[in-house]
Amino acid sequence: MAGATGVADWADFRVESAFTAALPGDRGAPHISRLTPDVCWAAAQPEMPPSPVLRVWNAQLADELGLPSMAESGAAEAGAALFSGKRVAAGSTPYAMRYGGHQFGNWAGQLGDGRVINLGEWRDPRGVLQTLQLKGPGRTPYSRGADGRAVLRSSIREYVLSEAMHALGVPTSRALALVTTGHAVERDMLYDGHPTLEPGAIVTRVAPGFIRLGNFEIHAAQDETSLLQQLFDFCMAQHFPALERDPLALYAEVCERTAELMAHWTALGFVHGVMNTDNLSVLGLTIDYGPFGWLEPFDPAWTANEVDTGRRYCYGRQPQMAQWNLSRFGSALSRLGVPVAELESILRGYTDRYNGRFQAHMAAKLGLRTLVADDQEWLGALFAWMQEGQMDMTILFRGLVECVNAASAADAEDCFDQVWAAASYEPEPTPVSGAARSWFRGWWERQQASSLSRQDATRRMREASPAFVPRNWRLAQAIEAAESDDWSGLEALLQRLQTPYAGDFPEVVAQKRPQWAVSRPGCGRLTCSS
Repeated sequence: MAGATGVADWADFRVESAFTAALPGDRGAPHISRLTPDVCWAAAQPEMPPSPVLRVWNAQLADELGLPSMAESGAAEAGAALFSGKRVAAGSTPYAMRYGGHQFGNWAGQLGDGRVINLGEWRDPRGVLQTLQLKGPGRTPYSRGADGRAVLRSSIREYVLSEAMHALGVPTSRALALVTTGHAVERDMLYDGHPTLEPGAIVTRVAPGFIRLGNFEIHAAQDETSLLQQLFDFCMAQHFPALERDPLALYAEVCERTAELMAHWTALGFVHGVMNTDNLSVLGLTIDYGPFGWLEPFDPAWTANEVDTGRRYCYGRQPQMAQWNLSRFGSALSRLGVPVAELESILRGYTDRYNGRFQAHMAAKLGLRTLVADDQEWLGALFAWMQEGQMDMTILFRGLVECVNAASAADAEDCFDQVWAAASYEPEPTPVSGAARSWFRGWWERQQASSLSRQDATRRMREASPAFVPRNWRLAQAIEAAESDDWSGLEALLQRLQTPYAGDFPEVVAQKRPQWAVSRPGCGRLTCSS
């Protein structure tokens, strides 16, 4: 099937069922919520959508995966049927994963895919199995007091962010298709007792795997040691064959990938919002885009989730919370007889791994070859005046690119004055602070003394500091238009996000969050229902 084209191929589309074939599952009623002990998954069945329409198709990703074309007559209808769950692909055993998790630091017990149904795996042209899953097709055995459906609003956010993060170079799940279902779905967006009916939709998500830290946790917590071993064996064979079934090697690899992921997030000013253990991937991918946002203005204590009143998952604590989550993963692996002391030794190295990667990202953003441990205080001074001046992180770092090419120190300072004014969210224009001025002069001097040419420094900065990120207010505009059946805004947004590092400084400034978006639901006010 790889590389096949034509509508006939969609009619005959077939997937594999590696996960369900290798691991035990509950094949009982697919729509009844219940505890499912002693299994890794439960049978699920998409609910019949009234009138599915394929609204967005990721042709580039489809080509990378070797999937059939959507260009032929009738292919869109076939695609809408497949990616809404109206028709189940041949070879599929639709299922929902069972997992547990620590939510906001507290053990929540069994959770599982309450709004996701996995179709199976597709083998891409490289021979890698890619899991295809539908988010929002209806109830599963793990639906917890909800209907298992998704609304267009949250589906657009998931689709856009998946593809935006990929274009930014951040490890992530991908989005293949967006289908509207014809359902009217009731949601209380802010959990304030004012539910409304919204149009239903389904996103098709793709990744080599969606195994989470919580998949291991549930078996450890329930003393299902045999199942824990089976899941471990499957995970190693499927995703980490080079590690030779060594639990310590797996733990080190997951810690490594998670440190890299956190460094990406923090360097870009991205805030996930719900970093529970069931929302962290063992593959080091960004998954589960719910409440998220970008630092505008810079504030280490900012959280994207109004429910997170304790700011557990605020921007500045994301690396620390990832380490805490990894400690829970290590505790689960210890049930396989792995020495706790060796797991703890690996975990202690996480901070150094994260710091090294974050500093590498920051060196690139500042146009320097490297940063060293002694630069921690220097970076701290940078973040302090960014917070004091209410700097938009994306605008500030892209603006510094302009200053690198100034002809003189005086011209560079004039440039910095303009960047400060453009990036600040202060309600009234304020002059550059003394701390910021002092820091900038030191940075300029380091630039002049650097072994990097201005051309190389500019290139490094442009490749590390995007000109465009999918801000929540931009998404809100595209969502509002799509809900009125105008898809042009979403199409334009997706097109622009394909090249996030291209663009000049004036365009960056035009992305600045407007005042009306500060408290608007879906822009400045977000919850897990977002």
